[in-house]
Amino acid sequence: MQIRLWGVRGSLASPISNEEYSEKLRYILKQAAGRPLDGDDRIDAFLETLPHMYRHVYGGNTTCVTVTSDSGTVYIIDAGSGIRPLGDELMKGPCGKGQGTVRILFTHFHWDHIQGLPFFKPLYIRGNEFHFYSTYKDQEDYLVGQMKTPYFPATFEGTPSTKNFHYIDPRERKTLMLEEGLAVDFYPLKHPGGSFAFRFKQNGKIFILATDAEFTGEVIDSQDSSRGFFDNADLLILDSQYTLDESFMKIDWGHTSYTMAVNCGIRWNIKTLVLTHHEPSYNDAKLFENYNGAIEHRNNSRTELPEILMATEGMVFDL
Repeated sequence: MQIRLWGVRGSLASPISNEEYSEKLRYILKQAAGRPLDGDDRIDAFLETLPHMYRHVYGGNTTCVTVTSDSGTVYIIDAGSGIRPLGDELMKGPCGKGQGTVRILFTHFHWDHIQGLPFFKPLYIRGNEFHFYSTYKDQEDYLVGQMKTPYFPATFEGTPSTKNFHYIDPRERKTLMLEEGLAVDFYPLKHPGGSFAFRFKQNGKIFILATDAEFTGEVIDSQDSSRGFFDNADLLILDSQYTLDESFMKIDWGHTSYTMAVNCGIRWNIKTLVLTHHEPSYNDAKLFENYNGAIEHRNNSRTELPEILMATEGMVFDL
């Protein structure tokens, strides 16, 4: 499987500000002073020496993740604003010719997880076939609703692509076989209105996305079944929107602190933990500070695992 991140921001899309861009540029220029940067190779080598937050921006688009199976089939999880650039990429292939098949799974239907769909170009191409998967019976109504007048100039049902809706009854707890050898399981998360984690299994590898989840020590202790779902994942992308102090002020808001996310990663024996659903008011400097705090917390727990990364648009993981 290959997993790619197209949107990692939570709650609201938040592009980098001019002030933050200037601060990044000022730091880079100070580091470059006196260095011989008279060629592309030397420039590239210099850039590699910079901390991650100065070589990249974490990204302002809301949640969208793709899972590409070993067969090459692409599955999209959530349609936050990150799905817009994904659509541009898909238009270069069969979707641009009206010959594409698009498969989208929804963790839930809060606005930041569907707001990019009206700007997803393959939706507007006749001949493209969509398959929507959800644990919510009314998913079609939700997608239609956000594009009704006066909210959007085009209606969802008026777009010429073909649409199919697949309901997954969470009470049955059945494994969904998206294709031969690719299994997906679902797990309910603590979040206002509900949300579901997705666990993908293929060729002995496990990838889990658990965004929009409020994990606390009490929640984990009261949900013994969570260990069976999350244990031993190769890659876990986990909601880590808040600092620990902020999470105490926002109890029942449905999001996790990065400190508790690290605790989860350790407890569940996760190999790689990716912190995601970034607070929209946090700039890259704050996110980098949180990342360092997460590393320190793991190290203080006297363990080398999980490997911890801060979710960044464009990140790719091969399992």
